[in-house]
Amino acid sequence: MTSKVVTKSVVIDHINESIGLSKRESKIFFEIMMDLIVQSLKKKSEVKIVNFGIFRIKNKKARIGRNPKNKVEVMISERNIVKFKVSDFLLNSINSNMNNFDERS
Repeated sequence: MTSKVVTKSVVIDHINESIGLSKRESKIFFEIMMDLIVQSLKKKSEVKIVNFGIFRIKNKKARIGRNPKNKVEVMISERNIVKFKVSDFLLNSINSNMNNFDERS
């Protein structure tokens, strides 16, 4: 995976190459996994992936915002947002690779 952006098709290709599933099966596997995450978040359940992180829903209350160009106030409606908390394992893994890269340079 040399791409700077990991897209859905890159993930499907990687599943295909790593596990040996067909492209069609890899796409179905990926879509089922993503659907499970989305449906869990819709039910306001946390999605915890060990050594990766936790996805959770947070409710943001309605508030007044301002247009920075013309300073006009507008009402921003109440909404749910997805929060992600990275696991310590992943964070340490990313940072240890960066430290190793700095030492080689």
